[in-house]
Amino acid sequence: MKKFMLPILICPSCLPDEIEPECRVIEEEGDDIIEGSLYCPGCKRSYEIKEGVAFLDTANREGETVSGSKYEDESVLSSYLWSHYCDILKDPDESEAYRQWSELVRSGSGVSLDAGCAVGRFTFEMALKSEFSIGIDNSMSFIRASRELMKKRRMTLRLKQEGMIEKYEELALPETWNFDNVEFIVGDAQALPIRSESISSFGCLNLVDKLPAPVRHIEEMNRITKKRQAQFLLSDPFSWSTDVAEQKAWLGGTDKGPYAGRGMENIVKLLKGEKGDLSPVWDIEEQGHVWWKIRTHSNHFELIRSCFIKAAR
Repeated sequence: MKKFMLPILICPSCLPDEIEPECRVIEEEGDDIIEGSLYCPGCKRSYEIKEGVAFLDTANREGETVSGSKYEDESVLSSYLWSHYCDILKDPDESEAYRQWSELVRSGSGVSLDAGCAVGRFTFEMALKSEFSIGIDNSMSFIRASRELMKKRRMTLRLKQEGMIEKYEELALPETWNFDNVEFIVGDAQALPIRSESISSFGCLNLVDKLPAPVRHIEEMNRITKKRQAQFLLSDPFSWSTDVAEQKAWLGGTDKGPYAGRGMENIVKLLKGEKGDLSPVWDIEEQGHVWWKIRTHSNHFELIRSCFIKAAR
C-alpha cells in the first residue's frame, strides 16, 4: 500500500466517527508498505497489510478469502479481466464500455475513487484524469489482480474456450498509463475507509444492485466527496435480487415503499435532495446507458445495459 494513502484513511469500524489508524510497518519498498498493519486506537482493531494489499473491510481484516463468494472464483476473475481489458486485447468481440464511461469523467485536480473496482480498469482510467486514483473492492482476488497489473503492467489471462479447453492471452497495458498515482485496497463500499470530503471524482460501476444496503453506499459516496467541485458517475443495470438484499432495501424495482418505481429515477431524486438528506445536492449533468459485456466462454457472453447518471456539485 502506497504511503500517500495514509492521510485520508480512517477506521471503517468506527464510523460515523473518523479515527485515523496508526500504521505499523514491518516491510517496505520505497513508498510502498509491503507488510504491516493499520491499528485503530479507538476500537483497538488491527487491519492487516499483506503483500502490499491493505485489508480495510470490516468483515475481513486479515486477508482471508471470503468463504462462498463467487468473486473469489478463478473463472469469474477471468471473465472480469476480459470484460475490463478486451479492447486492449483487440478481441474481435470487444466492448467499448470502459472507454465510454471514461469519456463521461472530466479531468481535474484531487483524488478519485472507484468503488467496486473489480479488476481495476476504471481506476486506471480515472488516474489519467486526476492527481491520484484509488480502487476499492471487497474481493481479495480482484484486488490482487488489479495490483499485479499496477506493478507489472502485464498479465497472462486464462480464457475458457469450451468445456475444459482454455486459451492464453497476454495482456500488456499501455505504456502511457502512469501507475505511480494508483492504489487498490480491500474495503466495503457501504463503510468506506476514507476521510470525509477527500474525494473529487467518485465512480460506481455495476455495483449498487450487488449491495445489501445500496442507500448506505450512496450516503457514503456523499460523505467522502467534496462539497464543491466534485463529480459522481453511477452506472448500473438495476438487476435487483433477494439473493443480495432484502426487497425493502432495494432502491427500485418495487411498487411500494419509499423507493417504489425505477432505480434510476430514485437515485436521481436522492442526488437532488428529493429523498433522504444528501447535502449539498447534486446537479444531474447527463443520463443514458452503456452496453457492457461479460464473457463466460467463447460461445457465451452477457450483454448488459448499464444505465448511468453523471452528476456534479
